[in-house]
Amino acid sequence: MSESAALRVALVGNPNCGKTALFNRLTGSRQKVANYAGVTVERKEGRFAAPSGRHIQVLDLPGAYSLAATSPDEAVTRDVCLGQFEGEARPDLLVCVVDATNLRLHLRFVLELQRLGLPMVLTLNMCDAAERRGIRIDVAKLQAGLGIPVVQTVAVRRNGAESLVQQLDSQMPLLPAPLPEGADLHAEVSRLLLSAVSVPERTARVDDAIDRVVLHPVFGLALLAVLMFMIFQAVFSWAAPLMDGIDVGAAWLGTAVGDAMPEGLLKSLIVDGIIAGLGGVIIFLPQIIILFLFILLLEESGYLPRAAFLLDRLMVGAGLTGRSFIPLLSSFACAIPGIMAARTIQDPRDRLATILVAPLMTCSARLPVYALLIAAFIPQQSVGVFNLQGLVLFALYAAGILSALLVAYVMKWTRRDHSEHSLLLELPSYRLPNPADIAIGLWERASIFLKRVGTIILALTIMLWFLSTFPAPPAGATGAAIDYSLAGQIGKWMQPLFDPIGFNWQICIALIPGLAAREVAVGALATVYALSSTEDDPSGSLIPIIADQWTLATALSLLAWYVYAPQCLATLATIRREGGGWRTVAIAAGYLFGLAYLASLITYQVTLALTAG
Repeated sequence: MSESAALRVALVGNPNCGKTALFNRLTGSRQKVANYAGVTVERKEGRFAAPSGRHIQVLDLPGAYSLAATSPDEAVTRDVCLGQFEGEARPDLLVCVVDATNLRLHLRFVLELQRLGLPMVLTLNMCDAAERRGIRIDVAKLQAGLGIPVVQTVAVRRNGAESLVQQLDSQMPLLPAPLPEGADLHAEVSRLLLSAVSVPERTARVDDAIDRVVLHPVFGLALLAVLMFMIFQAVFSWAAPLMDGIDVGAAWLGTAVGDAMPEGLLKSLIVDGIIAGLGGVIIFLPQIIILFLFILLLEESGYLPRAAFLLDRLMVGAGLTGRSFIPLLSSFACAIPGIMAARTIQDPRDRLATILVAPLMTCSARLPVYALLIAAFIPQQSVGVFNLQGLVLFALYAAGILSALLVAYVMKWTRRDHSEHSLLLELPSYRLPNPADIAIGLWERASIFLKRVGTIILALTIMLWFLSTFPAPPAGATGAAIDYSLAGQIGKWMQPLFDPIGFNWQICIALIPGLAAREVAVGALATVYALSSTEDDPSGSLIPIIADQWTLATALSLLAWYVYAPQCLATLATIRREGGGWRTVAIAAGYLFGLAYLASLITYQVTLALTAG
């Protein structure tokens, strides 16, 4: 069958229903990702061949709660389903994906879609999770009540979409009988749930009992603060033995390779460039994994949406909305998906404010820089029952969050519209996290980090080694070769600008590749100091080197810099795409650089004054 004659299927459903996981399960690597023409919303299309040989094209539409669009994502979904999006053919079939554990919310959208008059199939996704919670769904009764085929899927399992594939490979479903325009959707949902779904009362009672504590305006906020505090304590305490092992391994590898190779440029490249640079970054992998272990546990348990409700009043007072919580939380992993997630915010004013403050969230790429400086300058000692290093890390994350709220507050009072917008957010049932899902999530985060180490960071490390090695020093020159290199000259040209905030020329060099990826700053420092050394020992760890050569004021100033400094170039490019142009980029980069310099200046000068006294 030709590509043009393939069955065009659109996956549609509420956010967080597992729709994209189902899309990945169906299409595998046969995907094309781009943007819809004229908008920043992502377009994902894939294809696969059914057992009979039938070719099926699958379009993963953005998540939507209603056809009454209130955000760019929902507008695209509405227009594609109606056949009104220019350049996009109307689907032949809608596959409505719903979360089987939360049919009360998701079925309303299904009933809306029935009014479109397109052939439809309903997919009960996450039916394994529903079964674990004791939720019983009579598929036959639900199918009869809706008048459309109903199948069950578990998108995260290898064969979890077979029933859907079989349905798509069979005869085209008949057109559903559309609901009358005046029909009460809420009443229809209640009727369907009463006839086809059984939810144990125990589940609801347990959820309500937990929520009385978790959502309490005082105890709930205290619990959230304690959870975040303990996470940052664990990041340092649990990761220390693993980090020490990686550090010893990298030092041993550098010594072994250095001893086995003759002197020359190749030895310098491998030992001082690649091993020192990459080893200085990989050492922080355990901390990143531990951080995301806790984030995934909170997400899988159903706690994170409740945290959004807890913080809604605070965020609205600062000029944001409770819907900003999820994009800002995503920015702790990386600001890029966080900025893209702001598409779900209906109000353009709130969406732009969220985009502009998202870079202030402490992304995982900053963690290696924080960990390096804290390990070098903050003693490993206890403050009561707490770890001092963990306390400092918590303070850095808190500084980013509080700064984001302050910036949003300033933006709120510099615009004319001071109105506030209410938060409507799904609260899923509590559930025990699935160990397999947690393991997959951690593997993905580790893979992303290691791929960056093996691609972007490796390339930048080699480039930095080249700039730090050439041109070679003149005959009879004394001191390290890097002093005469192009990188050394660039660092010394930059130093007058950064002298007031305590940055030496080595730090200035590291700031440049750090624009491509935050983690590179650590590898760059390792490479620069390896090439700056006049000793023959290639195994020196970066932590004792900077602890010996930097002052406490310089270290604290650099920490303050990374709380605010403009994000990597990829983040600025995403701000341009999502924020509407270069003007937004200029605003973001300008205020972030200004805050970074001011914070570092105050930190450096105050610390100098205190330590001098």
